[in-house]
Amino acid sequence: MSIDIETFETTPEADLRELSNPEKVLQFLLANDDRAFKATEIAARTDVNENSIHTVLSRLEKRELVRHKGDYWAIGDQDRIRSFDRYRRATERLNERYGVENKDEWRAHAAEDATTASNDDE
Repeated sequence: MSIDIETFETTPEADLRELSNPEKVLQFLLANDDRAFKATEIAARTDVNENSIHTVLSRLEKRELVRHKGDYWAIGDQDRIRSFDRYRRATERLNERYGVENKDEWRAHAAEDATTASNDDE
């Protein structure tokens, strides 16, 4: 699907990206918060691969963003979802402003701090 050049030029990059599979599932379940669905139906209605849907749902359940009973799945606590969405948006804004953090740099820095702390104890 194409977009016009004005939309391309004026829309923030984060708003132009495709939704991730978890975002697709959450968006679908939020829009249908009065119903519970089987995983296969969620996959079909969100275009998430059926081979991936159980992994996506399980990870969302661990974060308490969806609920599971029997073969059915439903949206989780909506206050928690709003809180998660605010965190995600804040992280995206910080990443746009300062760049994405490098995990390897953080680990190296943490190792340096641990070495310095143990040397200070001696």
